[in-house]
Amino acid sequence: MLYSRFFIPTLKETPSDAEVVSHQLMLRAGMIRKLAAGIYNYLPMGLRSIRKFENIVREEMNRADAIEMLMPSVQPAELWQETGRWQFYGKELLRFRDRKDNEFCVGPTHEEVVTDMVRREVKSYRQMPLNFYQIQTKFRDEIRPRFGLMRGREFIMKDAYSFDVDSCAADLSYEKMYAAYMRIFERCGLNFRAVEADTGTIGGSSSHEFMVLADSGEDAIASCDSCRYAANVEKAETRSVLPVHSTSQTPLEKISTPDKKSICEVAAFLGVQIEQTIKALVFSNGEGAFVMSLLRGDHELNEIKLKNAMDWDDIRMATDDEILSVTGAPVGFLGPIGVKDGLVIIADLALNGMADSVIGANETDSHYIAANLERDFVIQRMADLRNVVAGDSCPRCESGIIQMWRGIEVGHVFKLGTKYSEKLGATYLDAAGKENIIFMGCYGIGIGRTVAASIEQNHDDNGIIFPIPLAPFHCSVIALNPGKDSAVLAAAEEIYLKLEQLGIEVLFDDRDERPGIKFKDNDLTGIPLRIVVGSKGLLEGKVELKIRKSGEILLLPIDEAIAQIKQTVDEALAY
Repeated sequence: MLYSRFFIPTLKETPSDAEVVSHQLMLRAGMIRKLAAGIYNYLPMGLRSIRKFENIVREEMNRADAIEMLMPSVQPAELWQETGRWQFYGKELLRFRDRKDNEFCVGPTHEEVVTDMVRREVKSYRQMPLNFYQIQTKFRDEIRPRFGLMRGREFIMKDAYSFDVDSCAADLSYEKMYAAYMRIFERCGLNFRAVEADTGTIGGSSSHEFMVLADSGEDAIASCDSCRYAANVEKAETRSVLPVHSTSQTPLEKISTPDKKSICEVAAFLGVQIEQTIKALVFSNGEGAFVMSLLRGDHELNEIKLKNAMDWDDIRMATDDEILSVTGAPVGFLGPIGVKDGLVIIADLALNGMADSVIGANETDSHYIAANLERDFVIQRMADLRNVVAGDSCPRCESGIIQMWRGIEVGHVFKLGTKYSEKLGATYLDAAGKENIIFMGCYGIGIGRTVAASIEQNHDDNGIIFPIPLAPFHCSVIALNPGKDSAVLAAAEEIYLKLEQLGIEVLFDDRDERPGIKFKDNDLTGIPLRIVVGSKGLLEGKVELKIRKSGEILLLPIDEAIAQIKQTVDEALAY
């Protein structure tokens, strides 16, 4: 491709509304342009990278026996109402009515549509296993779209859906997709982790997220330094502890703590470590049910864990008035002693064995000291309720210590079970003629998001550093001062044609621009390999080969430079 005939509208300055590196660089490198909030045009350079990733995804999906299809982006409300998600999904679901006043939505995902198709077409166990996938545009009406392609409203996604006769067969489909996802992100040259995750609005029994590690990542990841355990912080477990019964003889005592409401204020006032305090938090499911959760003062509550422990569909912090109503105490002085009857109290595992703790007295300006579980207050049960922190013991192995990372979610796989097939009546007849519910799994990858995540992980002060599999072009050829030296232009053109004949994707910068401008644009756009043809080197039959990632510059004979590029590209694309 000739630069002079291509479209790469690079920018010198960083747009003021671009917050993260990938957004800044994709705009500056002429890869995307904003149309509306969270909605972007994919310009030629951006589209080339996206198509590269799509091809990798498509090859691995086909290799894993998934079958490509394409479903409508517009979906009838009736399907979503059958599964109950029409009301549950919230305002992210873009809804509208057609001219006949029928309700529709623009699909953020396609569980309902694909399950509807299968219930119509699949009747026998002989037709399974099946796995359908598509690469298609989705829409989720994010309340605050930001970060370019990282959190847009309209986005390209690969979604796949497996259908099996039973749970064991569904597990095999899940494992096959998990392995395919591992290959996809390995092929992209990304540093990533597959982590256990909460199933969220999709639902199902279990799931894994695929996280590209980057300092700018929105998600916190916990991983063991000894074994393969890794999980999103929402899902990361703490190690179970054996029950310990306190034998403390120190009597419970109520202490005046005027205007001391926060844990830090109370601990400082009483001269105790925060680890010796217990905090009480009250939450509601929004339907009249309440729970008091107890945690060690230095720990943070994981609301998803609490929601799952209570088997609630939704969770929110109770208001001050609700707290006063269900506990009889004001905010800041809550505790489990003397609460109103009927309030469920659940304690985090870390409270097991704590003795002589400080806890709210359910009375203004008062706390208890020397409080002990079982002796002084009763709970309904204990559960893992807190966020893990660096230094925690691994929940899966004996010697491992938890480390914390930042990550960008680029893929997610779910074991759905019968969540959708049961509600939509997707059944099959087994060998004995008995009707059974189909077991499902679903598997998503953010296409544009993965390209953006790659940039978040691979960049420097000069611009993008694309891994070769995702780069818009494998190599660039730059002719220095082509308008003044026809020999340079001719030699550069010959190198360009030879590389193309070898199957290398080349951007030939034939512009009559200053060398500095060409070099800046080349670094900005992230092309991995660069050949510079100049009159001085040409006299010796040599060209300059630069490797973008390492910054290494080699002065090589022309044929040797071409061979080096061919070998480097072939090795990067081998799988």
